[in-house]
Parts: sequence; structure tokens; C-alpha cells
Amino acid sequence: MKPPIVIALILTAALSVLAQPSNYRLAFNVLQDQKADDYEVYTIGIDGSGLANVTNHKDVAWTYYSIPGKLLYNSDRGACRRCYFLYESALDGSNTKKVMNLQLEDSWMGSRKSGKELVVSGRVDTRVRFQLFIVDRATGKYKQLTNEPAAAFRDPSFSPDGKKIIYVYKKNRTDRAEIEELYIMNADGTDAKKLTTYPASDPLGKDPGYKVGPPHWNAKYKFITYQSNQAGKQSIYAVTPDGKKQWKLTDLKIDEGWHDWSPDGEWLAFDSRDEATGGYDLMLWNYKTKELRKVTGSSQFKYHQGPIFIWN
Repeated sequence: MKPPIVIALILTAALSVLAQPSNYRLAFNVLQDQKADDYEVYTIGIDGSGLANVTNHKDVAWTYYSIPGKLLYNSDRGACRRCYFLYESALDGSNTKKVMNLQLEDSWMGSRKSGKELVVSGRVDTRVRFQLFIVDRATGKYKQLTNEPAAAFRDPSFSPDGKKIIYVYKKNRTDRAEIEELYIMNADGTDAKKLTTYPASDPLGKDPGYKVGPPHWNAKYKFITYQSNQAGKQSIYAVTPDGKKQWKLTDLKIDEGWHDWSPDGEWLAFDSRDEATGGYDLMLWNYKTKELRKVTGSSQFKYHQGPIFIWN
């Protein structure tokens, strides 16, 4: 039998390896062919190696979520242009199947109960859009959670314990002057509370546009992140689940956009726009050390967007 000190050292080394981002891959969205309006979902290693086309289908496909061993994405295959339905596949693109018949909005999503239940933004018809639904992933059955025909609920995500949902909300989705904000509510749709307030002093607040990006929970450090265009640039901000503390999380000179947290809560993957070329690259940022890495510099594509962590 190995002595306790040796065992402790082995365990420490193993945990250190597991904490390295190289044990994960990223899935992200690529504009494959602009003329054909063909968007594909690709995966890539953290070191930029092993680029692979997962969807490989001439449609508009956007991935917004992953559970262990499965990739979830919106696709308009077999439907009208930009009419999205939810699909899932293995991480290599095999065993693709349509999850349900509910038409979805172009929105991020979340899950609970080890991926058995999803929360998505979908539509009842052309008049009642951007409502939240709870989906049984195995059966494809769903139930409507919100019912405000004039409003827009998008980019929902369950809290780590599955008891809360955070989402982006706009009371009147046709009012371009109204600024969307983050809200949180119980998972049954009750007790909705506003979490964020866009700074009234920011000049961009007077202009319509994208002010609050999809929220993401960091379970380890117990805060929620979102992108926001403030002070002249896109940055990632954070808020506590009770809304009492809000702050700018990153202090980088580059733009920071759609993002996702690694399962261990230590690494942030985000897309960054190059002002000179208009292209997007994927970046990794360590919450503790502030280390910044570029992932997609050698790729042949101009747009690498919406990264999510995937793992087997």
C-alpha cells in the first residue's frame, strides 16, 4: 500500500490535470457559406487543434448548449428559412435527431436534472413569440411557462440547483427604445425580479440595440455573467443572484461577447470581434490568474462565434 503522503500527491496531481482547460473542447458557430446562408457547428480543442464540422448540413445551425456526450442546436433544416427547431447529436455529429416540434426562437437555453429537462424560448404562433417553455428532452413534450404575448423572454438558464430561471426580458418586444434587462424567477414562473439596470449615464442607453447578452451561471463562484455594450465596448459583466452586487468582470482591451463557463467554473470562453477585420475569434480567460489565450487564430473561417464547453 502506498503511504498517505504519496496518495495525497497523486490525487493532487490528478485534480490539477482535470482542472486544465485542455481536457475540454469547444463547440461554436461558423458562417460556412454566406451566399448559401449556411451556418455550421464546429468543435475544436482548447489548443486550437482538431477542428471538426459536427453538423455538416446546408442549413442555419446554431449551437447554444451541451450536456455530457450530447450537443444541442437550433436548425432550420427541413423547415422555412430561419424557422428553428431543436436538434441533438453525439459530439461527433452522429445520431442526430429532432427533439420536439415546438418552433424555437434564436435563443440560448439551459437544463436541469442532468439534462432531462430544458428551458427554451419558443413561439405559439406568429403573434405570440419569445415565450418560455419547459421541455422533456426524452419525449419532446413541452409546457408553456410564460404567457405575455407582447413581451419577449429569451436566453433562459436554470440555476445550478434547478430552482430558479434567469432570462433576458423586454415588456414590449416591438419597442426599440426599451432596454432589455436580466430577470430571475422561480422555476414555476412565479416571483419574477429584475436583476440588472443599464446605466442611465451611458450614451448608448439612448440608442436601441443589444444591451444585455445571454446570462451564464458560475456555480463555483456563485455569480451570473452577461455581455453588455457599455463605455464604448462589449465587455462581460457579473451580478449576484440576489441582484445586490453588479460589476464588470473582465478588464480587457479586446471586445468580449457570447461566452460560456467551463464546468469547473475556472475558464471563460468567449468570442472577440477584431475591429480591423470584422472577424471573430475564440478566446479563453482564466478567472483566477487572468491568463488570456487565443484559440482560433489559425482557422480558415472569419467568424467563430458563440462558444460552449463540451465534455464526454
